[in-house]
Amino acid sequence: MDTDGPSLSGSENPNPFNFQSVAYQPGRPQAKSNDIGRRRGHKYKHSSVSHQIFLEPAPRAPLQLPASLPIPTFNEYRSSMSKDQKLRLAWCFCHLVVGGLVQWGAHESLALTVLSRLIFYDALGAFLCVAVDVGANFEVWKRSSIRHPFGFERLEVIAGLGMSVGLLFMGLDLISHGLTHALENTGGHQAHHGDAHERVSPGSIDLAALSGIVSTLVSAILLKNHARIGKVMRLSAIANLPSVLSNPSHFLTLSCSSLLLILPLLSIQMYVWLDRTLSFSVAFSMVALGWIQGWTLGKMLLMSYSGPGVPDVLYDLETDAAIRSVEEAKFWQVHYGLCQANLKLRVRNLEEIGRLRDRIGSMVRNRLGGGYGSGGQKWEVSTQITLEKD
Repeated sequence: MDTDGPSLSGSENPNPFNFQSVAYQPGRPQAKSNDIGRRRGHKYKHSSVSHQIFLEPAPRAPLQLPASLPIPTFNEYRSSMSKDQKLRLAWCFCHLVVGGLVQWGAHESLALTVLSRLIFYDALGAFLCVAVDVGANFEVWKRSSIRHPFGFERLEVIAGLGMSVGLLFMGLDLISHGLTHALENTGGHQAHHGDAHERVSPGSIDLAALSGIVSTLVSAILLKNHARIGKVMRLSAIANLPSVLSNPSHFLTLSCSSLLLILPLLSIQMYVWLDRTLSFSVAFSMVALGWIQGWTLGKMLLMSYSGPGVPDVLYDLETDAAIRSVEEAKFWQVHYGLCQANLKLRVRNLEEIGRLRDRIGSMVRNRLGGGYGSGGQKWEVSTQITLEKD
């Protein structure tokens, strides 16, 4: 067979590729090509086949969450105070002065010393209320940001924890002080203080007790002192009392002040006995209250929730006909006014997923938050739902 005939393409060159061979010579600059840096070949991302395999994610609006918010300086903080807030701050100093006057006139009365500590603790709570009220003037206090996800409202929880620790140690100091006085006057031991059993004048006791009652009521009603912490720490023994007395801090101060009004009516022996009994009782109550408050606020800072109603919520979720199983359920409190529920559920079908989310959110808010308009904590519910495959 003759293989030297002309090619079918009419070209003498049998090479089917349309390019020219170039010999490489070291040291010689290569010619720049216009195609360098350009992608060759098929663009799979823009092909019609790839559109059926790789689906583009659904477009989402950017998060309306700033990276950070400006933190006010002390001068800005002070200049933002309104006239009403300045009056409240002035009353806080008056409340503190009342505690100092009661302590100055206590002499050797342990009960008056205990009352002065309670008034001092209430005065610190009043200062905290004013500080929180002024802090709410700024956007950084309540608005979330990436740097501070829950704003600055958790600072109030930290301050409350510090006050609880202070109340606990004040109670321990009063117990130690009372035991020292009791041991000095037993077993024939001569007391170091010549006026150990000197009776305080009835007018001084009445004035101190009435000052404690008035200052506590004014701070509780006008400044809402200890109101936020009272919502998360409701003692069942006093929960049914009026709003002021149902708060443990107010109940302790008002009950101590009221019992002090009885002291001038007693004899010297009964006076000494009731003075010591009242002081020890209130001091132990201060230790217990400080411990309970510190425990409650500590768990809040550790992102937990200790309120009632969680078992009922879990039971309702497990018995719901649309829910296959509850994989994860976490409930935690951010600060005094905000709680969160994070749920991970498996369902039988995804047809009514929107209604299921709404029903779960409403159930959590009614069970744990007391329902709409009840004044309880605000609950934010996050639900992750997956389909159960048979």
